[in-house]
Amino acid sequence: MADTDAALKTPTDLNRNDTKSVAEALNGILADSFALYLKTKNFHWHVSGPHFRDYHLMLDEQAAQILATTDVIAERVRKTGNTTLRSIGDIARHQTIKDNDAEFVSADKMLAELREDNLKLVELLREAKDIVDEAKDNATSGVLDDWTDQAEERAWFLFETSRKG
Repeated sequence: MADTDAALKTPTDLNRNDTKSVAEALNGILADSFALYLKTKNFHWHVSGPHFRDYHLMLDEQAAQILATTDVIAERVRKTGNTTLRSIGDIARHQTIKDNDAEFVSADKMLAELREDNLKLVELLREAKDIVDEAKDNATSGVLDDWTDQAEERAWFLFETSRKG
């Protein structure tokens, strides 16, 4: 092992093979969180229409909530003795949530797309929960519950906000 590799090996009592699986799952969630954050901000900046103010504020709140999880996710990876994402390119290699580079997206389509993306994140969080529970990583398991609840709430708000009548 090179000295630089050893310098980043945080001590842990968790099994190294298990923590690699935990790190892979968390790095995927981290990449998708950054992708979802940027898409939410994109839609926040470009939303238009009669409900502009409400949507603009809601999307800003949701983006801030998503961004707040990213440091905790990365630090969980480091606490398990692994390394995390290092660049936009690294994010792109790991993300499963698709970017939206369209010139114009209607507000209704924005809300629907973000709702589905948040539900995709919930699915990934549930899969990660199984991995971290098998690794006996109780700390990560606990925060996954919080992140799942937050993503479910965002999806719920996006659903309710998009309902007609």
